[in-house]
Amino acid sequence: MMVADTWMVFLRRPLAIVAALMATLGIAFLNDSFAGTFNEKVTRTVRHVSPHLAAKMRPHLTSNFSLNLCLLATLIHASFRTPNLKTRLNTFHEEFRAVWFHV
Repeated sequence: MMVADTWMVFLRRPLAIVAALMATLGIAFLNDSFAGTFNEKVTRTVRHVSPHLAAKMRPHLTSNFSLNLCLLATLIHASFRTPNLKTRLNTFHEEFRAVWFHV
């Protein structure tokens, strides 16, 4: 029954499949050998398309690029998930202050 419910979520929300694949890829990047191999294959592919771009990518395709990409993906996801993100953040801020600062 649980498996059938999971597949129904994917049918109702096709982007859930993309999210699941991206989560799986993110977990796979925690493995250093996979991340290194992926880095080499991406760099080799880009080198065939644009050698100049590959030269620029080579030293910077590490944690800085990955961190920025993950932050951007998180912000984009949050903006699509919450119709009024600013209001929700302000509400959270007020609740946080009420609990921790006893305002």
